Amino acid sequence: MIRNKPKLDKFHRKLIKEENLSYKKALSIYEALHREAVSLEIINSENILEGLEVDLRIAKTVNGLTS
Repeated sequence: MIRNKPKLDKFHRKLIKEENLSYKKALSIYEALHREAVSLEIINSENILEGLEVDLRIAKTVNGLTS
């Protein structure tokens, strides 16, 4: 549970400001993570969207609780 939201928000703002990833670098990281997930057989082209509806419902519920 988050106990000091202003401190966390300040941390996030600082992190975003300092990271400053280019699109090319972010895409490179994403592609590496995707290759890793495929190599571990966590995802493949057949099941990449499997369970997405459930994940979206959970995210909406969680976001509704934290608002």
